[in-house]
Amino acid sequence: MSENPNPIPPTPGDTLIFENDRVRVWTMTLPPGGMFDFHQHHHDHVVIWPEAGQVQGQELGDEEWGIVQNADPGFVLYKTVGTAKPLNPHRIRNLRDETVTHYVIELLEPSPSAEELPWTFNDHGEFVFPGRTEH
Repeated sequence: MSENPNPIPPTPGDTLIFENDRVRVWTMTLPPGGMFDFHQHHHDHVVIWPEAGQVQGQELGDEEWGIVQNADPGFVLYKTVGTAKPLNPHRIRNLRDETVTHYVIELLEPSPSAEELPWTFNDHGEFVFPGRTEH
């Protein structure tokens, strides 16, 4: 079997702003209409939106951009990726007319769960997978 010539990068942001042996903190800044291409999460992580934003995501292999995040200031999401496998590769695009930035905090210690668990988040926004319930 040949190796994939274009492997999916495990970098969930455009700029690494902090790293130690327990966490990595990334920013993801998207200009109006901008996109962050396919990437993959290998660690449980927290996503923080300090300002409002609206983005849409697409999982690799899906025809539609079905995933939607509508963030008010202070929107926080948490994802248990688990130890069995990384999340499905996905990409994200900005639906706003202004630049948006959010932070991704990767927890580098092994996940307490073997399997992926649903997203959890606070009441400062919504995270929608059409056709699925993710709360």
